Amino acid sequence: MYKRQTFLTNETGLHARPAAEFAALAKSFQSKITIARRAQGSEAVNAKSILSILAQGFTKNTPIEICAEGPDEEAAVNALVTLIRTEFVKH
Repeated sequence: MYKRQTFLTNETGLHARPAAEFAALAKSFQSKITIARRAQGSEAVNAKSILSILAQGFTKNTPIEICAEGPDEEAAVNALVTLIRTEFVKH
């Protein structure tokens, strides 16, 4: 298992388009990937599910943790953290 913590910095958090981009990138990896608020008692949800992500209401400045388990876990988490830190801007 590999996990990292970060903050959502883009203005809309993980709503609509960013959630779709996040889930699409997560789906490109074989590992099981979850995302959760970094708060006690927060539920980790499937990062490959747009609906699960949207239901969490992740907004700007939300502290989150991305966790993956599987053959490409480190690459998956690092790619998702990079997507968030670049505010969903493709380079």
